[in-house]
Order: sequence, then structure tokens, then C-alpha cells
Amino acid sequence: MLIVNGRLATLGSTPQLIADGALRVQSAVITEIGTTAELIQRYPEEERWDARDQLVMPAAICGHTHFYGAFARGMAIPGAPPANFPQLLERLWWRLDKALTLEDVRYSALVCLIDAIRHGTTTLIDHHASPGAIEGSLDVIAEAVEEAGLRAALCYEVTDRDGPRRARAGIEENVRFARSLTSERRRHLAASFGLHASLTLSDETLADCVAAARELGLGFHVHVAEDVADQEDSLRQSGQRVVHRLGDAGVLGPQTIAVHCVHVDSGEIARLAETGTWVTHQPRSNMNNGVGVAPVEEMLQAGVRVALGNDGFSNNMFAELKAAYLVHKLARRDPRAMPGEMAMRLAYENNAGLVRLFWPDLRLGELAPGAAADLVFLDYHPTTPLTAGNLPWHILFGVEASMITATVCAGRVLMWNRQLLTLDEEAITARSRELAAQVWERIG
Repeated sequence: MLIVNGRLATLGSTPQLIADGALRVQSAVITEIGTTAELIQRYPEEERWDARDQLVMPAAICGHTHFYGAFARGMAIPGAPPANFPQLLERLWWRLDKALTLEDVRYSALVCLIDAIRHGTTTLIDHHASPGAIEGSLDVIAEAVEEAGLRAALCYEVTDRDGPRRARAGIEENVRFARSLTSERRRHLAASFGLHASLTLSDETLADCVAAARELGLGFHVHVAEDVADQEDSLRQSGQRVVHRLGDAGVLGPQTIAVHCVHVDSGEIARLAETGTWVTHQPRSNMNNGVGVAPVEEMLQAGVRVALGNDGFSNNMFAELKAAYLVHKLARRDPRAMPGEMAMRLAYENNAGLVRLFWPDLRLGELAPGAAADLVFLDYHPTTPLTAGNLPWHILFGVEASMITATVCAGRVLMWNRQLLTLDEEAITARSRELAAQVWERIG
């Protein structure tokens, strides 16, 4: 089909803003881009979708999330508020994940996928935990992803905090799911090998995970130095800082995602760069947990590849982008910190590079011939001039995710005129409320 009469913000290496733009989509890929008049003249018989002068952009990508955390919204934690990050883990997240059944896992994923479609996020890298329902949990999430029409890379979080039997079950779930992804029908799914964090993993379990992942050619998806407690534990147990401990264990490398890296020093940053390890930045979560602000600019300057995730916050990646742009200015008391172009690079160019770990030939984060037809339409009509050069600041100070009217993934329309086409939002929401209430009751 042809998408016509749009204002195309192409992004990419040579960003353009095409005022009366059109693009041609064929077999899930953009094949041509130009003006509406040019493409209609070239393809007069092609089916047309009128963008009605809306802003058309590449869809968003989430570099790290937790579908399983959806039922935490509004849940009260008994007693005094957690005073630090370890208390948050013990009193909230490690109680929630233990209470999940496979049906809870399914609906936690579905409500997050609805949220992703509404916010124009079509590709997500998820990190799952459900210690009471490990076997088959990744298949349950995968089926929800396929039903939604989105694209996701999945893993199960291996940890020693629930004992050796569950640690082994987590390893087996990662292996089983990765081996299941052989069918062309599952081309929108991918796998990595999940680890919780250094502070909940023994040397023995790390060695078992590295051996299993190496056999499958998988990289790891692991939380790294999110809080100072992770560093303190690593130094106490091994005499090494977290990045060096994981590096010596064989976890780091160009296929691995090190999540957060808030409390890393210059030596650890150098090792992340040397090994080609990816880092993802989650500013809203870091602020909410009070753990600090990651040294993103220092990592980028050292050659570390840094992308943007949300750590289970809403899949509104415009909000995450804005948080990244703002929090570094506050932390450094310097308005020059985290320039708009740098924040945009994390969200689009770097996130698109991260996704190629899982789908090497997939081009995201740009509108160009050969790129995937992953698009969002925004009803944004600015009161000041909009150009390719000032687009980052329009996104940071003008665009809101509530302006998204349509979401397209691989050429398939998932939301049109703000109506979801692949998921029954009303039915899913109703069942989710019932299940969440039951989870809360089990947690007590």
C-alpha cells in the first residue's frame, strides 16, 4: 500500500522532514519514500492510506522491560515504606513474582502489550521472572506477543535467591525456549539468556549459565550495578567489582545487555567498552528507586554502546526519552548535559542497533527504503516551525504519546484511529483486574 499525505520524519543518518510525504510498504518493508505526488504517479493503482497531514515517524523500541511487573500498579506494601533498593526487592518485587501463576504471566504480558501498542512501541526486550511458574512461562509470553502482533526478545531470570532447584529450572526455561524458535512462523520472537544480578548469583550458577548459553550461541540479559548494594556484595564475595566479576565469569560480550550500570567506575566502563557489551539506561526507574543516575555520557565517550529501556514502567518511550534528557541536567547541575541529539540517539539509532542482536537484518528507527514498516502516526500540529533539524526539541517539548492515533508493526496495522485491532482491550482489562486482586491477596 501507499501511505500518503503525511509529514514524514525519517530520522536515520540523513534525517529529513518531508512535508507532503508518502511511503510505499510491501511485505512488511518500506520500499520507497518520497512526496505524495511522486508515489501516486508511480503507483496509480496502489491501495492508499491517507495520513491526513499527521506526523509519521518510526515506531519506538524498548531496550529493557519487565512484563511480569504489571500487577504492581497501585499495590500497597504493608508496613513502613522501603528505605532502600534491597528492601524494595525483598518486600515488593520478590513477593510479587513468587505469587504469579501462568495465567497471571499471560495477562501481565497482555496489558503491557496493549500499553505498547497505544504508545507506539513495537519492539521490546523483556526480562521475566515467575519462580512459582517457571516452566513454559516464556511460551505464554510469546503467545501473547504473537497475538498482539508485536516483536519481542524474551528471557527467564536465573537467580539463586529461590534455591538450586529453581535456579536449574530457570536455566532450563531459557534453553528450552531458545531451542523452540526455529519456525519461520515465530520470526517476531527471539531469545537471550536471563540472569538477575551479581548479588543473587553464585559462581557455580554463573558457570552453569555460561556453559548453557555458549552451547546455544546466546548472549545474556542481566542487571548490573543498579544499586551500590550490588557492588558491595560483589566486593565482599569475590573481591571484585560487578563488571569485572561478570567479565571473568564469561558473561560480558557483544551479545550481552548490561542493564542500568548506575554504579560503575572508570575501569568497569573501560571493560564494558573493550568487550563490546551493550548497556541500557532506564532513568524513570532509577529515579523511582532512588539508586542514582547512570554515567551515560561517560560511557558513550568511552565507546560503550548505550540504549534506552523502561524497566517495566509504561511503554511510553517518549516519556523515557524526556526523562533521560532532563535527569542528567539535574544530576550534573548543567543544562548542557545529555543534549537532545544524544537522547534521540539512545532512543532510536542505538536501540535499533541493540535490536540487531536478535534480528541481524532488521532495520528499525528510521523511515527509509529497506527499513521495516514499523510506524506511528501522531496528530501533532505544532505552533512553531517543524524541521528535520529541530525535531528532537519538538519531541522533547511538544509531542506527547497521547497524540498517537495509529501503530504499525512490520506493515501490519495494530491500532487505527486509536482503536486496537489485534487485542480485546476491554476483556483483557477486566480479567487483569480479577487476577491482580487475587495476586495481591496471595501476597497479603
